[in-house]
Amino acid sequence: MARGMLDDSDDIHPLFAGAPKTTEFKKLRKRLVQNVREAVEHYGMVERTADGTRPKWLVCLSGGKDSYTLLAILHELQWRGMLPVDLLACNLDQGQPGFPATVLPAFLEERGVPHRIEYQDTYSVVVDKIPQGRTFCALCSRLRRGHLYRLAREEGCSAVVLGHHRDDILETFFMNLFHGGRLATMPPKLVNEEGDLFLYRPLAHVAEADCEKFANAMQYPIIPCDLCGSQDGLQRQQVKQILDGWEKNSPGRRQVMFRALMNARPSHLLDPKLFDFAGLERSTRDAATDDVPDLN
Repeated sequence: MARGMLDDSDDIHPLFAGAPKTTEFKKLRKRLVQNVREAVEHYGMVERTADGTRPKWLVCLSGGKDSYTLLAILHELQWRGMLPVDLLACNLDQGQPGFPATVLPAFLEERGVPHRIEYQDTYSVVVDKIPQGRTFCALCSRLRRGHLYRLAREEGCSAVVLGHHRDDILETFFMNLFHGGRLATMPPKLVNEEGDLFLYRPLAHVAEADCEKFANAMQYPIIPCDLCGSQDGLQRQQVKQILDGWEKNSPGRRQVMFRALMNARPSHLLDPKLFDFAGLERSTRDAATDDVPDLN
């Protein structure tokens, strides 16, 4: 049976040790748990294994606010008996200058979280391949993803779990819209190209602001995402500024737009691969025999 969501401090996962006892924080924590549980159930992230064993997830931990939130909430759900999977936290140290390599191992060991730390110097590869002045993110992400898939296979995991939240998904949608000429975004669940691993985004329904509030309240040791110095001037930052402006002028706009991504109508778009416009036909009934309404 699932345990109560807000038990006393003597019945709490170590990842929540020292959590604020304020009503505001309890509401935030409950909202995060509800959002993640909703996404896990809505997109069918807990697979049924053929032999009845529990699936195992590789939970990617970068040291940013989002991945800390992801790790804590997944363990909260598991702790409460609401997520029947095994969790393995994983950090891929990519060799960025200034990366504090001891922070995450110490954090995970202190809290008794099963984990694997992997060092792969992808930073040098990216610097060598990307011309000066260009951003590293795309190639860096591809190299990181390849290593994470390898690690998942080595550890017997069926899924790689990432910390992208609702705002990441919205920003990606608008980046594709403005710069890619397509309607697409980060899906909450997909299968990799090789077909042997799932990729999950359980924070799909979680607002970035909630991740920030949660990580700050828990005082997690945040590692910045700008260690390589390649973040300035990105298209994503421009899109984020646009969305921030819309949200400021019309609070709740982000959530309305996100709901739209869950309410697509192919017949009201323009892609003939999604809807058979050519095969669309008028009614064959004889309109002349229909009752004519009284327009007087």
